Amino acid sequence: MTFPLWGLVIFILWTIVVVILLVTVRIRHLAAGGSVKDFATPNDESLLWRLFRVHANLIENLPLYLGVVFLLTVRSVSGIVVDVLIVVYIAFRIIHSLIHIAGFDPKFRVLSLAIQLTCLVTLTTLAIF
Repeated sequence: MTFPLWGLVIFILWTIVVVILLVTVRIRHLAAGGSVKDFATPNDESLLWRLFRVHANLIENLPLYLGVVFLLTVRSVSGIVVDVLIVVYIAFRIIHSLIHIAGFDPKFRVLSLAIQLTCLVTLTTLAIF
């Protein structure tokens, strides 16, 4: 398998891990007497809300990554530069999630997002030209 496809596998597995965490926290929340209404209440102090946002963010970014993988695959674009960009993208995708889950300063998430977008734009450019 190619690096882009391995990246897709890791992206999917990470999303599954986040879903499991989210479901676990939701069940614990309900078991402690919490309300279902709390699931949609924006609150950056709440792990439940942060996990919900991380999950949504992963789902929002998956089509972008899938598109890049598709372009790279059908155009048979590969090499060390592609491999490194894929590793950096996936690493910062996970780092972005961990920063959000931990509730760290959002500036770190923005930096992580900037690195991810740079990787995606570069990979798209490599796939097109």
